[in-house]
Amino acid sequence: MLINCAAYQNGKKLGDIRQDEIHNYLSRPGCFVWVALKDSTPDELSEMQVQFGLHELAVEDARQGHQRPKLEEYGDSLFAVVHTVEMAGGELKVGELSIFAGRNYLLSVRNRTEQGFTSVRARTEREPHLLKHGSGFVLYALIDTVVDRYFPVVEGLEDELERLEERMFAGTPSRENIEALYALKQKLTTLKHAAGPLQETTGKLYGGRVPEICAGTQDYFRDVYDHLVRLNQSLDSNRDTVNTALQVNLAMITIGESEVTKRLAAYAALVAVPTMIAGVYGMNFEHMPELKWAWGYPVSLAVMVVLDSYLFYRFRKAKWL
Repeated sequence: MLINCAAYQNGKKLGDIRQDEIHNYLSRPGCFVWVALKDSTPDELSEMQVQFGLHELAVEDARQGHQRPKLEEYGDSLFAVVHTVEMAGGELKVGELSIFAGRNYLLSVRNRTEQGFTSVRARTEREPHLLKHGSGFVLYALIDTVVDRYFPVVEGLEDELERLEERMFAGTPSRENIEALYALKQKLTTLKHAAGPLQETTGKLYGGRVPEICAGTQDYFRDVYDHLVRLNQSLDSNRDTVNTALQVNLAMITIGESEVTKRLAAYAALVAVPTMIAGVYGMNFEHMPELKWAWGYPVSLAVMVVLDSYLFYRFRKAKWL
């Protein structure tokens, strides 16, 4: 579906144009065309391929989707793939933004993404002194917006991690904690798969040899790269924290099982002492001391009580009971 199609010259918008008028503006000096598609059909991509002369391999990647974040050069044009990550109902929804950037055009194709980029178009149009850099600046603005949208997701996952850490020490069943921590680790990994390769991709647009269409915008791409470095460090730190929390949770399970074992051993010892004494006097030997003693029964009971009381005191002191 076509979202927008507009022509710009020297940083100023000339106006919205029809798709069949695109070729009329591509040959104008200082002019470029910006087209935005959402969940495009194969026919729409084929039409854009003809209008802009897109490389067939890049078009095939955009058509098939599910690509790894990357940046590829085809002659004097660029093809970039970035992943969009949105939080919906506590779950992460991953989309894909394919960007074709050439000397006089930029085509963005978003798939499985609810949030649009109309704010990016409005932002760039408010800055004609930067928009005059053409498609290179628009490429930066789109990637920068995608990266900025990662940060609220990371903050939400950090809040979730804090809640889980509190639950661990509040008596919540350990199995529930482990399942929640593992689900959180999967979310962090999903976001890492989006941000990690994008850091490498952005690094190619500001240092050393940069594509011609990005000339003059290196400082902006370096700023995006710095944001991605900070983001990836936060993700790595949170993943390490989740791994530590999983280990602590498993250790708490082991400690809990040890406490149960100690209690069972203590109660078994309390039962074993009177059982032993009763067992001795329950033997069927004819000649045994104290069997005909008048005070034998109460003394035996007293010995049992004294020994069990002493054991109970020692177990309580040792915190086994």
